[in-house]
Amino acid sequence: MPPADSNALLPAGLHDVLPPDADHAADVQEALRQCFRANGYERIKPPLIEFETSLLIGAGAAMERETFRLMDPVSRRMMGLRSDITVQIARIATSRLARAPRPLRISYDGDVTRVTGNNQRPERQFTQVGAELIGVESAGADVEAILLAVSALSQIGIENLCVDLSLPTLVPALMDALGMDAETQSRLSQALDRKDATQTADVAGDHAATFAALLDLCGPAEAGIDALTKVDLPAPARREADRLVEVARQVTAQAPEITLTIDPVEKRGLEYHTGVSFMILKPALRGELAGGGRYLAEPVGGGDGEPATGFTIYLDTVLRALGDPPLALRILLPAGVDVATASNLRDEGWITVPALDVDGANPEAFADEARRLGCSHALIGGSPHPVTAD
Repeated sequence: MPPADSNALLPAGLHDVLPPDADHAADVQEALRQCFRANGYERIKPPLIEFETSLLIGAGAAMERETFRLMDPVSRRMMGLRSDITVQIARIATSRLARAPRPLRISYDGDVTRVTGNNQRPERQFTQVGAELIGVESAGADVEAILLAVSALSQIGIENLCVDLSLPTLVPALMDALGMDAETQSRLSQALDRKDATQTADVAGDHAATFAALLDLCGPAEAGIDALTKVDLPAPARREADRLVEVARQVTAQAPEITLTIDPVEKRGLEYHTGVSFMILKPALRGELAGGGRYLAEPVGGGDGEPATGFTIYLDTVLRALGDPPLALRILLPAGVDVATASNLRDEGWITVPALDVDGANPEAFADEARRLGCSHALIGGSPHPVTAD
């Protein structure tokens, strides 16, 4: 271990990714890319840093406190290091791709940095891999995003997923329709965030029964959705609730194997979402595997935004779910092996490691060298031979 004052130490929340984990992460990232591509989502690659005036507008305003800033020495304007890629997608969709046909299907992947971590994700740098569907308001678009996220995770080997649907616009719509003042809305939102039934009832007063009914719906979607259709809601809140019901029923009809839950009063972490939102979780795993939902893609120069929905897969959580990287087929080649032999082995799926100055004349010593270099096999007598770890 290096001493505490070593220059090799990294800031809290940042870390190096070493072999074989770095290769494993790259392979998983590429598999997710290919899944999105196969489903019609075209990849774009935004910059790591851009002017804060474009990075922190619209949905990006919610990430202002989590964004590192610095002065551009060329333009003398403030720039931000991206803390979320979704806001960059919105900028590109409403500017450079403004004339592209809708619906616009875009995928992306890359690292983001944040000023602070949290209990679920203490890392301050991590990789996002995601997809956005822009220009469509329908429930079918919400369903497509949810099912694509689940499909992508399933294809890389993560099963037994739970999709938790939420509706961060429902409670504000209900409180507005009931004529609650700003202070009451703030207190009631805090009580609902804590799932505090007693405090919710105290603050809601004459409307306590309605909010209690919504709190009781948190849980399995099958029972919750049926109950939600029976809650007496003002028209604006009913429209929001009906959208959640429609999305949940479509997801269940198209993918009945998915464990679906609902939380119609949840809004923490979903401040910029404008409709049905979701998290994808795996029991006993820290942090969500993916999260997303409906938002407004707003142009940088002002004007009307576009309806959009999408999701982000968090690669760090995905890698925890997958466990240790699979053992690679690495074979040590003796010095002087011909190019064709090495090429044929790579075509067969081997990772070839040249031994440079070791010719393999002593099989036992050559096997020892293969073990020392982390190889699973050694090319001895022209054939791959497994080497047993010490």
